[in-house]
Amino acid sequence: MAPNKFIIERQVAEFRADNGLSASEAINLKSLLLKLNVLTIFRPLSDNFSGMCLKDGSGHRFMLVNSSHSRGRQHFTIAHELYHLYIESKPTPHKCNPCSGSKDPVEQSADMFASSLLMPETGLCQLISENELKTKKISLATVLKLEHYFSVSRSALLYRLLNVGLLTNAARLALADEPVKHSALCFGYDTALYDSANEGLVIGDFGEKARSLFEQEKISEGHYWELLRKINTHATEEDENNTGC
Repeated sequence: MAPNKFIIERQVAEFRADNGLSASEAINLKSLLLKLNVLTIFRPLSDNFSGMCLKDGSGHRFMLVNSSHSRGRQHFTIAHELYHLYIESKPTPHKCNPCSGSKDPVEQSADMFASSLLMPETGLCQLISENELKTKKISLATVLKLEHYFSVSRSALLYRLLNVGLLTNAARLALADEPVKHSALCFGYDTALYDSANEGLVIGDFGEKARSLFEQEKISEGHYWELLRKINTHATEEDENNTGC
């Protein structure tokens, strides 16, 4: 069955409310993942592997995100995986590549959820001038303001504007032709949003639990560092010789 836009929007509204988020504000995804205690690991992956997630029978949640992708694309992947972890009734681990034109209704729903979660219609309208709302002629300056406020990719933003009726497809195509980094620089924006990032980053309490087990002498020092190395590719021999952190 094809995704139902109205059901997706309701799911987004409930998810935001459950997590203390207003209907229009941008989301700090790293803070949200920490709050939800989703163990999230960022690693370089192939270009067609954006991420995946897993939820076990005890309610523990895990997410893997491709750090080779741009920050904006990573944010969409995270929001997509949140659908699988919190909305989908019986998620199964699988390789995800959001916005790839999948015919799978579940993947389509996850994409719609991610788009609405990251770029709520109310929030978009608040940042677009009245004249642009009336004419549906969104300027490049407004596009840049929106993508940086919501920390999303140019492509994801333009499709969201199209899908909520704030942009024509002809205008979307014209704006999509604008060089992303060059346009950001011309308007005085930082370009970090468009670069890869977060390689080796881990969000969650895995390290905290490992440390607690070590301090309670339930695992050896060697086992403690072995656990840390599983989530931290930058752990060094010098670190192992200093457990007084």
